Amino acid sequence: MRTVYVNGAYLPENEAKVSIFDRGFLMADGVYEVTSVLDGKLIDFAGHAKRLERSLNELDMPHPDVLPDLLEVHRELVRLNYVEDGLIYLQITRGAPDDRDFVFPDPETTTPTVVLFTQDKPGLANSPAAKKGIKVISIEDQRWARRDIKTVQLLFPSMGKMMAKAAGVDDAWMVEDGAVTEGTSNNAYIIKGNTIITRHLGNEILHGITRAAVLRFAKEAQMKVEERSFTIAEAQDADEAFITSASTFVMPVVEVDGVAVGAGAPGPVAARLREIYLDESRKMAV
Repeated sequence: MRTVYVNGAYLPENEAKVSIFDRGFLMADGVYEVTSVLDGKLIDFAGHAKRLERSLNELDMPHPDVLPDLLEVHRELVRLNYVEDGLIYLQITRGAPDDRDFVFPDPETTTPTVVLFTQDKPGLANSPAAKKGIKVISIEDQRWARRDIKTVQLLFPSMGKMMAKAAGVDDAWMVEDGAVTEGTSNNAYIIKGNTIITRHLGNEILHGITRAAVLRFAKEAQMKVEERSFTIAEAQDADEAFITSASTFVMPVVEVDGVAVGAGAPGPVAARLREIYLDESRKMAV
């Protein structure tokens, strides 16, 4: 049985509870981060911690007292649950006031709720999907306008995953005003020649931690990076395509809306980027 963290206490998962009045439950008034664990160490932890603080600030959400100690909490959960390869999910909500109300509760009397738990994923870095690539469909992006904040409002991305499943593919890329924004839980990229193309940062997409690292490594490897919008037609005409996220790292995309990308198999650039990312991230893991 897993040991989880709830508001300062390490508990067996079957004893962990939060209030029915918690605003994360009632209003999706919460933010989250997912940090990968490889070889018992945390990948890109500093980036996730920085983005978490930004999300809290963008929502004017009080910082929980535990915020400066989150690295130690993550490490303790890794230790208590004997995690070698896996994920740590962290969620902070505005807390549980005495009753339901659209108005934010008084931060002097309502403290944030903090929850963390582990997910064991043996062989996380050796996913078979990375060898064969994934297939995606395009769907209309119907999320709210502040996708740069990593909130727990994940209903439409969940619907997108189910649309992909119903279509017999692995994921969906969301499209707005004719251009791809991102995947349901990942950033999206195409490769044309020696140029990696991915949407520019803004409120329309999540500022991916893995995205930032991969683009930095790509530039260090003398690859050209172009941050701009691209269309589904461009993706279908690309030499390669891929996604990035904390749990998939760099994952090749071999088909978009039924059209093979490039040779219809993972290409050399995405494979090299995955190799570089995993090697460098392991070196810097904490």
